[in-house]
Amino acid sequence: MAKQSNAFIILIVATTITLFSVTNSTAKETVYDLLPKFGLPSGLLPNTVTDYSLSDDGRFVVVLDNTCYIQFDYLVYYEKTITGKLSYGSITDLKGIQVQRLFLWFNVDEIRVDLPPSNNIYFQVGIINKKLNVDQFKTVRSCRNSLRSSPCNHGISLPSSSSLLPVPVEEIPMLLTE
Repeated sequence: MAKQSNAFIILIVATTITLFSVTNSTAKETVYDLLPKFGLPSGLLPNTVTDYSLSDDGRFVVVLDNTCYIQFDYLVYYEKTITGKLSYGSITDLKGIQVQRLFLWFNVDEIRVDLPPSNNIYFQVGIINKKLNVDQFKTVRSCRNSLRSSPCNHGISLPSSSSLLPVPVEEIPMLLTE
């Protein structure tokens, strides 16, 4: 009888350890791993993503540590929360990313790549469709609180308010400059 109860306890312990191992090994993948699975470069988002969610219909929410800026061919502003709809090769209904052009800020409405993949990525900003080289978006970059600050790190102090860039405005009429 004691041998049967010891065998039963060993079976329960082994099952618990197996379940615990499987649960820990299926940790949520990062957003930087997810983007390439949809044919998009992982460097579209800064390195300060703290969380994200993706629903079955492709709607997503990405949360950053803080608002920040990254200099690509153009200066890009990221709000703390970015939303949109992810499908293979594109992000539509995008909210939370803006680009500076001629001292004005414009909302980026859509991002897409060629299918099959090429060296191009396209950004829809109002009625303007801007083609850029995809290589600059392949590496995840550090974001900055301003042009003069060092990359965003936990615990870094913010620069004085005189060196912060202005916060983008919600709506500005589009200029046909591209």
